Amino acid sequence: MTIIGGIFAQGFVSNRLISFSDAGVTANNLLANQSLFQMSFTVYLIEMACQVAATALFYILLSPVSRNIALVAAFIDLTGSIIKTLSRLFYITPLFVLSGTPALSAFNADQLRALALLLLKINDRGAALALAFFGVSGTLTAYLIFRSTFLPRILGILGMIASAGWLRFFYPPLRYPPFMFIALFAISVAALEIFWLIVFGVDEERWKERYRLSTQVL
Repeated sequence: MTIIGGIFAQGFVSNRLISFSDAGVTANNLLANQSLFQMSFTVYLIEMACQVAATALFYILLSPVSRNIALVAAFIDLTGSIIKTLSRLFYITPLFVLSGTPALSAFNADQLRALALLLLKINDRGAALALAFFGVSGTLTAYLIFRSTFLPRILGILGMIASAGWLRFFYPPLRYPPFMFIALFAISVAALEIFWLIVFGVDEERWKERYRLSTQVL
């Protein structure tokens, strides 16, 4: 649901309606497709709710490998989710700005369009910052998968490579690797992990053994 929601809201709505180089076109697109834009906002929130749920599930799954690392990964991932969720307030606010809110009557039409585009840019920058945190948490999670023995090591290796790409968003001016390359690779790896967990699951006996050992240490 996280992957599908992100693809729909970002690829089929946001990228089609928003032009960061033209405030007028963006304003006209948002006003002409208000229901679709509001739906994409709802989908973004559902995406983040699913992200939080996945964070909790991965903590439960991987804490027998290293409770400390799993806890750090979970907190960093939740930090990214909070940043991204708060950024979405700047995503939906332009619709209120452009809809003739009386509190903004002192601004002319061009100023309102410019303000709406600025808010969308802040949303975009906030979402990019969240990806940097997801890069850290994803790298730690993939490392635990690599060490787990109850999941294939190749999933951990691919996960660390995919997550490392998001780290470039700690410094926004970096242009390499390009976003689309990172996104497509990360989505492919995530889809592979989902497929493996649904079809094959984990080696239950090894997981129980790791869990038993971790509780003995405690």
